[in-house]
Amino acid sequence: MKDDPRSPVVATDEIPKDMQELAFEIEALPAPYRARLEPVLNRVVEGTKRRRRILTLVQEALSQLRLDMKYLVFDLEATRRERDAYKHGVEGDSDLDGDDESFEI
Repeated sequence: MKDDPRSPVVATDEIPKDMQELAFEIEALPAPYRARLEPVLNRVVEGTKRRRRILTLVQEALSQLRLDMKYLVFDLEATRRERDAYKHGVEGDSDLDGDDESFEI
């Protein structure tokens, strides 16, 4: 719309197919109608691109959150195992101390 009057400013991989078709149809209109519709189309296209970028960022953030949660659950389980092993070791030490006293000669 800016450089070549027959090519819309939209990248075809960034907007839905129906919007691409609309852009091509607007390009085919006579100049006065096209001049009125191009700014509206550009705002819609920019809004669509912005929403797509936001959606991508949100999806990436959710993926990272899921991964972080998996690491946290793993860490919690490992900490619990370590705690249980420590408790078992401390209780085992106190049992051994009691047994040693009863076998004094």
